[in-house]
Amino acid sequence: MRKAARLFEIIQILRLARGPVTAAEMASRMEVTQRSLYRDIAALQAMRVPIEGERGIGYVLRPGFTLPPLNFSIEETEALVLSLALLARTGDSEMKAAAARVEQKLAAALPPPLRQTLSARALHAWGTVMPEPTGIDLAGLRRAIREELKLAIAYHDAEGRESRRTIRPLALIYYSETANIVAWCELRQDIRHFRTERIRESILTGEGFPGEGDALRQRWISGWKVPAY
Repeated sequence: MRKAARLFEIIQILRLARGPVTAAEMASRMEVTQRSLYRDIAALQAMRVPIEGERGIGYVLRPGFTLPPLNFSIEETEALVLSLALLARTGDSEMKAAAARVEQKLAAALPPPLRQTLSARALHAWGTVMPEPTGIDLAGLRRAIREELKLAIAYHDAEGRESRRTIRPLALIYYSETANIVAWCELRQDIRHFRTERIRESILTGEGFPGEGDALRQRWISGWKVPAY
């Protein structure tokens, strides 16, 4: 177990304990030596974590000490770091800005040992970066999905044939090179996929489909073989 994970685990053990916990008990649970455990406790105390006690008697976490509302393990923090890096590869400028803000908030809220996972820059996501579509605003599209609002789009297929559709957007799928809208197409009276880079223009119709989104998404999920065109 790495040091940062050990420090986090010590705090969690002491937070949940109903009385003093000996170094031997914590070392056994964490599968480390007592010498390592003593060093970790000293490190936490140096960080002003209010741990009280002594060898042979046990340790307690002074009442009133709290961690941030969301507490992550090392692996969970690394999962967040990688997820934020993957968001930076999408063509959704609002999501990329939101990812940067999330990273800043995590850095401010995490204890110092876990904060190092963010600052180390040891995890990266490489590959094609999806260009931002010009005919539709992805932030507005996500809002239309959330609020169940209809969109009117001008769409051209793989052969360049253009059509105008009114759609009920249900989901947005991010691929490495494009983003696909899953929607109920009122022209075809069925669920269809629309590549965002093939949308020339889009506008809210002023109409909604309240209460229908979940049922249509379940219909889509139950099929999983809806053809894209």
